[in-house]
Formats: sequence, C-alpha cells, structure tokens
Amino acid sequence: MPDAPVTLSQVAREAGVSLATASRAINGSATRSVREDLRERVLEAAQRLDYSPDPSAQAMARGRTTALGLVVHDIADPYFSTIAAGIARAAEREGLIVTLSATENSPERELAFVELARRQRSRAIILAGSRVTLPDGGAGAAPSAVVARMAALEAALTTFQEAGGGVAVIGQAVGSLPVVEIDNAGGAGALAEALHRIGYRRFGVLTGPPGLRTAADRTRGFGDTLAALGCPALDRDVVHGNFTRDGGYDAMTELLSRMTSAAARAAANTPEVVFAVNDVMAVGAMAAVRDAGLRVPDDVAVAGFDDIHTLRDVTPGLTTVRIPLAEIGALATDLALGRTDQVRAPVQGEVVLRDSTPERHH
Repeated sequence: MPDAPVTLSQVAREAGVSLATASRAINGSATRSVREDLRERVLEAAQRLDYSPDPSAQAMARGRTTALGLVVHDIADPYFSTIAAGIARAAEREGLIVTLSATENSPERELAFVELARRQRSRAIILAGSRVTLPDGGAGAAPSAVVARMAALEAALTTFQEAGGGVAVIGQAVGSLPVVEIDNAGGAGALAEALHRIGYRRFGVLTGPPGLRTAADRTRGFGDTLAALGCPALDRDVVHGNFTRDGGYDAMTELLSRMTSAAARAAANTPEVVFAVNDVMAVGAMAAVRDAGLRVPDDVAVAGFDDIHTLRDVTPGLTTVRIPLAEIGALATDLALGRTDQVRAPVQGEVVLRDSTPERHH
C-alpha cells in the first residue's frame, strides 16, 4: 500500500514551528508575513519530506486563486484568439492559468462571466471586445437598457478591483478602469490616406453592425479622412454587415448589386476599392467578388483592418491596418496585474499595403 501523502502538520513539526506559521510560509497570506529565517526552515523541511502544497489552500490563504479570467466576444474570431494567445503566454510567466469565456456578443453573458470570476476570487479579469455606441456621444440619448448594462458592468468590475482583483479592458474604456485603447479611427484614417495616395478616388465601406463601437470608430475615421481629401464615400456605397466572414460576404454581395444597378452604371461612379472594417469581413468580401465572376483587384480592390496572421496567406495579399494583437494581450495582462504604472495604454495601427490594392493610375 503506498505511503500516505505528507501533511502540512508533519512539515510544521519537522521545522519546529506552529501549523499557522508553516501555512503562511508555504501558502502565503493576504494579511501576515513570516520571518525570513522561519520561512527558510519551513521550506527546507517541506523539501526534505517531499511535501506538495494544496493549490486550494494556497488560494484560500492568499485571498485569490491563480486564475485569470478572460472574457471575449467570439473565440472563433482570429482577432480574439490571437489576443488570447498573448494573454496566455503572459499569464504563464506569472504562474497564472487563464479561464476563457465567450459572450457571443451578449452583454448579459459578459456581466454574468464577470460576476462568476468575482465569486471564484480570480486573480484578475480581462475583457476583450468592442463596447456599444451611444448616440450623439452622450448617455442621455442612449436607450436606458444600454446605459443600465454599461453601468452594471462598470460597477461589477470596480467592485472586483476594490476587493483586490486586477482588471483591464481591451478596445475602449469602461469608466476609469485600466484599458488598452486601440486607435481604430486613426488607423482607418491612415488607411484612407494611403489608398488615396496610391491613386484611389472612389470608395465603398463594409461597416459592422449598428451599435458596435469598434466598427463605428473605424468607419468614422475612414469616412472623415475621405471627406477631408475631397472624395467622400457615397451613402449608397456604405453597407452594414455582421462582424464576420459571412457578414462581409453578404455586405459585399449587396454592394455589388448596387454597383451594377442601372443608376450606378449611368453615373459611372462605382467604388474602385472597398474597405471592410475588419479582416475576416474582407475575406468574405473577396469571396463574394469571386462568386460574382469578378476579380480582386482587377474589378474592385479590397482592404481590411487588423492584419490577422492566419489570413496573411490569402490571395491576393490583403491590404490592412496591422494591430499587434498578441502584444496587446501581454500589455493588458501587465495592466491587470499592476505590472505597469499605466492606466490607459494607447495602441496605434500601421498601414500595410499588399496586392489587393495595387497602385492605380487615372
């Protein structure tokens, strides 16, 4: 019959200390420390006896578990999976285990996951995903249910933080909580400038679903820059779609039908290039172009946003705005764990021109 596992009481007797002192030396404590010479005696005794500490006891003693709760909108989206990979690597270096939850774009599920992480005493919580837009830039114009959900989320995260947990959000700020803030509008504006510089003058936009802040910011940045350059996108050439590959396919199919209408042909003013507000939508748009018997970029050029690494092998290569997603995950982990003095960490995008938008000569 195998020997029974060594207990903490045996370690305490071996080290000549109380059980409470042995527990604090091995498991840590949220409120009390142990004299260094006593801690060394306990650890040496534990090593001699081949004692294995109980992770649950450690968590109870420290007041927090070793879990880092990550809440994303859609783990199947490579945008979120790349961020998650960066968080997982950073968490591993800190001795933490990432628990992952996907909200499927449900604010209620997001709040429920935050509450669960709080009850389970997770070490930290990171939220990755777009916030909702508030009409006219103010809470007073937004539906009361939307404002209430946002307030409830901020309150839950603030309560968690005040109780000693770490918090960070990725994308847009939630109140004054730590945030990795992506300059979506600025990146899209830089893309518009780059496309204009290489000769494009007529633009279409596949924007995301109404109410999604990331899509709205990218659409606004792109559109405002085009207007300043004197070639705004026409209303008929801006099409909403889900923030997915199929959403991009459907939106591009709708735009192509508008482009081939009698009125559009008569006006001879159809888009030369179409900006999809994320890469997965752009891939769907390229498929829709092919299925319509047309070619990218010969018949219409396409650009995206994010520079998802798993999509870099599409043909032709996709022009996009590169966002360092894995690095963003690591930065958010540092924010959540208090490893940096920053509270707001801005991240800029970089325009990457590829074969889907060759230089155009008029």
